[in-house]
Amino acid sequence: MKKIVKRHPLAIRWFHWISFPVLAIMILSGLLIYWANDVYAVKIAGKELIKFFPKTFYQALHIPYRLAEGMAYHFVFMWLFFINGFLYVLYTLISGEWRYLLPNKNSFRESWQVLLHDLRISKYVPPQQKYNGAQRIAYTAIIVMGFGSIITGLAIFKPAQFNWLSWLCGGYEAARVEHFILTIAYCFFFIIHILQVIRAGWKNFRSMITGFDVIKPGPEKNVIISNPPVEENSSSN
Repeated sequence: MKKIVKRHPLAIRWFHWISFPVLAIMILSGLLIYWANDVYAVKIAGKELIKFFPKTFYQALHIPYRLAEGMAYHFVFMWLFFINGFLYVLYTLISGEWRYLLPNKNSFRESWQVLLHDLRISKYVPPQQKYNGAQRIAYTAIIVMGFGSIITGLAIFKPAQFNWLSWLCGGYEAARVEHFILTIAYCFFFIIHILQVIRAGWKNFRSMITGFDVIKPGPEKNVIISNPPVEENSSSN
């Protein structure tokens, strides 16, 4: 007989599905803004290895000459990003969900085991509760990243009014670099998260929509206990 097991509360699912499109819009609108001053590149010994981003990238996504549009979208959805993130953190603190999300003393060891298992290097299956060690670290890191994006974003948006935030970030230029690095980190998180969802399968994806899993128990095993034969002692007269 199938059994229904609760997985994700309604509030967690709402926060999750709101944050996904909002963060995607924030990243895209951020690219529209970055196009106007795309100064970052990876260089070694003065030689440019990676340029963020080549002209073909901008042309493929139709990004050029949309600076004002990007700023408008970015500043509107910034508030949704902040409100959704703030309510999510508040809910986890009040509901006690933070106990499942914060890394514990075993999380870093378990995350390494998860990595080796997912890369098929190790056959050992790490202990899986509601969230494994790697998930605990990733989901906590994304909250810290969100907080960092708000701090650095405000330092860039209003450097005069929030001069103390600019100072905290190391100055305006440093805040812009940090904001950009956080955006790249979000992109990596998106890619890894989607690949993990595909790997986990439809059942796991469905639980984030419905909030529950349908578990089909395995076949019951019939255990037959046989009594050992009783030896008869015969006596000769």
